[in-house]
Amino acid sequence: MSSPVLSTPFPLHKLPASRHHSLRQQTCSYYHLPISRSSITRPFKNGYLSISVVTPANEGAIPVMNFEDLLEKDWSFLDTDHTRAAEVDKKIERIMSAGEIGQSSMVLVSIGSEQFVDKLVESSPCQQLLIVHDSLLTLACIKEKYDKVSCWQGELIHLPEKWASFDVVFLYFLPSLTFLLDQVLQSLASRCLPGARLVISHPGGREELERQRQQYPDVIVSNLPDEMSLENAAASSAFEVIEFVDEPDFYLAVLKIKAKC
Repeated sequence: MSSPVLSTPFPLHKLPASRHHSLRQQTCSYYHLPISRSSITRPFKNGYLSISVVTPANEGAIPVMNFEDLLEKDWSFLDTDHTRAAEVDKKIERIMSAGEIGQSSMVLVSIGSEQFVDKLVESSPCQQLLIVHDSLLTLACIKEKYDKVSCWQGELIHLPEKWASFDVVFLYFLPSLTFLLDQVLQSLASRCLPGARLVISHPGGREELERQRQQYPDVIVSNLPDEMSLENAAASSAFEVIEFVDEPDFYLAVLKIKAKC
């Protein structure tokens, strides 16, 4: 029998800034967040999800969804501590600029940090921004801040067919994807417009990735591709590699789709 699940993308209503809860607090609150048995994207075992009602001293009852009991992987490492914020901000700007986002762009981000999404929303306005992530909590917190951002929870290659015609794609944290690079590129090629740009990145490069792998082995399940592996995978998926940077502390690969599959 199916367990209750959260419907995504969720028709949420943004709260005032004073109500926002950080990701590290492990809680996000909404006026409306439907739970449905018929729209299944990811099952949860009984007891992993709790819903309660709180009553602030000066307000009426507000529905609150508590995520403390939600069993998820720990994605907190994707967001930088304050001591390195300026350094990582510069790298994120470099990653974003590689996408060449315009106001009419249709943008897809897979496994992006909240910091990366914040930068995109603030500095790169586009026609549509879709965030795909394994973490329901991360998506909920993003949606709480940015009502116009679309969110979908699940594996990238299983993205519903209605999401297509992208001209910019960011694979912000490729090593967390459980599928082969060939599979990922083939799936994206069928959803991208001719000339679309695909940006694969890691702001900390291979050195930081290895440190993350030691701490989060359940999250980091693959590697950053070397140039030859990337070119081979791209050639079989209608992409071509137009830029490749593989430094110890920074990784950036930019691919461009040659033809619509």
